[in-house]
Amino acid sequence: MTRKFIIVAAAIILLGTLAGGASKHLHRVKSSTGVTLDTVTDDIENDYNEAISAVSANYAGDIDYEKATQAAIQGMLSTLDPHSSYFPSNEFRKLNEDQNSRFYGIGVTINQHRDGVYIQSTVEGTPAARVGLRYGDRIVEVDGKDARYWDSQQVSKNVRGTLGEAVKLKVERAGSEAPLYFTIVRDAVPLPTIRNAYMIRPGTGYIGLTGGFQRSTDDELRESLDKLKSQGMRQLVLDLRGNPGGLLDQAINVASEFLPRGQVIVSVKGRTEYSDAVVYKSKGTDPEDVPLVVLINRNTASASEIVAGAIQDQGRGLIVGETSFGKGLVQRVFHLPTNAGLTLTTARYYTPYGRSLQRDYSSGSFYDYYVRHDADETARPQPGAAKDLAAPSAQASPMQHHPSGPAVKTAAGRVFYGGGGITPDIESKLPAGSMVRNRIIDETFYFTRQVAAGIIPGLEAYRIEKVQYGHSPKATDYTITDRFLEAFRNFVKTDANAGITSAQIDSDLDFVKLRLREEGITAGYGADDGARVLLDGDPQVLRAIEALPAAKNLAESVRNKTSQG
Repeated sequence: MTRKFIIVAAAIILLGTLAGGASKHLHRVKSSTGVTLDTVTDDIENDYNEAISAVSANYAGDIDYEKATQAAIQGMLSTLDPHSSYFPSNEFRKLNEDQNSRFYGIGVTINQHRDGVYIQSTVEGTPAARVGLRYGDRIVEVDGKDARYWDSQQVSKNVRGTLGEAVKLKVERAGSEAPLYFTIVRDAVPLPTIRNAYMIRPGTGYIGLTGGFQRSTDDELRESLDKLKSQGMRQLVLDLRGNPGGLLDQAINVASEFLPRGQVIVSVKGRTEYSDAVVYKSKGTDPEDVPLVVLINRNTASASEIVAGAIQDQGRGLIVGETSFGKGLVQRVFHLPTNAGLTLTTARYYTPYGRSLQRDYSSGSFYDYYVRHDADETARPQPGAAKDLAAPSAQASPMQHHPSGPAVKTAAGRVFYGGGGITPDIESKLPAGSMVRNRIIDETFYFTRQVAAGIIPGLEAYRIEKVQYGHSPKATDYTITDRFLEAFRNFVKTDANAGITSAQIDSDLDFVKLRLREEGITAGYGADDGARVLLDGDPQVLRAIEALPAAKNLAESVRNKTSQG
C-alpha cells in the first residue's frame, strides 16, 4: 500500500500542479498505451482518495502529511529520469539563490575534517570577515544547536537564512582557552561562478569556471578575459572541471565568446517549445581568437558539456582531461503554489554536429548512475582543484561509461561518438589518492591552524593576524623551510589521531610541502589564492598548457578550411 500511495499521490499532485487550467484539454490527449489522460486522472484520483483514507483511518502513528506529499512527488519524478527532482521550499530558495549568483548568509568557506566542520576562509567584505571569524575556527554551535557532529551540508543549511536576520555561532579557536561567541547579521554573499582568473604563465591565462552557469556567468567571463588580456594574455586554459552546469542561455553566451557569429552551439529537441528543434547559434560579434584549451573531468556536466561540445565540434580548441559526466537532458524549473518547486526534463540537447551526450540510465540504480565504484576512485584525487565556496551536496563521480552513439564527423574531419559525455582530445588523469595522503591533508590543516595562531614554538613569525585579500601569491610567499618541516614532524608525533609516520611524510615530501604551503596561503590570503598553489602544479593544468600549440594549429586549420570552402 505504501508504494501505491506514493505513486498515486505524486501523480495526482503533479497533474494538478502542471495541468492547472489546461485540464479541460486532457480528454483530447492519449497516453502511449492509448488510454486517455482524463481516464487515467480519474483512476489516479480514486486510488489516491482510497489510499489516503486508509492511511488516515488506520495508521498506528502520527502522519506527517507534508513529508508524505514531498516523498510522493519525488517518488513519481524518480520514475522518469535521474535529473527530474522536487525541491521543498527551503531547498528551492537555495536553488534560486544559486542561479542569482548570490545567497544570504555570513560568507565563509567551510571544510569538514575528522572531528567537525572548520572555517577554511572568509569572503572579503562579508559579515564573517567583518566580525573576525578566522581560518581554523571550529563551528561547535549554531543558534544554540550542537553542531559538533554536523557535516558541512548541515552547517551550511543552518548558517544560511533570511536577509537581515542574525545567526549566533560558537567557535573553538586555536590558542584560545575559552570558546568564542559571534552574533552575525546575514547579508547577501557573492557566489561567483569564476573562482580564479590569473596569468598562470607569462602570456598564458587561466580561468576557472567551476561554479556552474548562473545569471552572472557570461559577465564574469567577459570581465576575466578583459583583465587577462590587459596583462598580456595570448593563449587561454578554460577550466570546466567539476562544473555541474546550469542555465542554458549562459552556456550559449559563454560559447559565443569564442565562436564566430552564426556558428551552431547546440540544438534542443523535446516537447512544448522544443517540439520543433531549436538551434542556438553564436552571437559573438568579436569572439576571442586566442589559442584555447578546455579542461574537463567526470564532474563536468550539462551546460558545461554544451560549451565543451561546441568548442570540440567546431574545432575551436582542444579538450583535455577525462570523459565528462554525460548529461544531455534539459530541465525546466516549475514553481509550485507552496513556494516549493521542481525541475522537469522537457528536452534533449545535441552538439553542433548532432551528438547526444546523455549517458544511458535505463539499467541499474540512480546511485550507480551518479557514483562510480572503481577501486582506484575510492580516495579523492590529488592534488585537487580550487575549494568550492558553495559546493553542491553531492560531488560524486559517475560510473565508468563509454560512448555508445553513432560516429559523427566534425570540423577538420575529426570523428566523435555520442551517448557517453565528451571524450577529451587528450586524456589526462589526476594521480589516484590514498588514505595516507588524505591523512596528510588533515594533518597539514590541523598544523597550520596552530601555526596561524602563533602557538607552534619556533614558527611565531608565521602567525597570521589578518587576511590580506587580493594578494596574488608569489613563489617567495610562505616558503616551507627545513625548520618548518621539522616542526610538522614533531606535531604529527604528538597527535594521537594523525595516523601517519615520519617515514610516510619523508616518502611523499613534495606533496607534504605543497599541502602545507596551500594551507598557509589560504590562511593568510584567502581560499582563491590557496587554490592557485595547487593549480600551478596540477598535472591536468600542466598538460593543458602543453596542448596550447596544438590547439592553435587545429583552430587555424579549421579557419583556413572554412575560408577556402
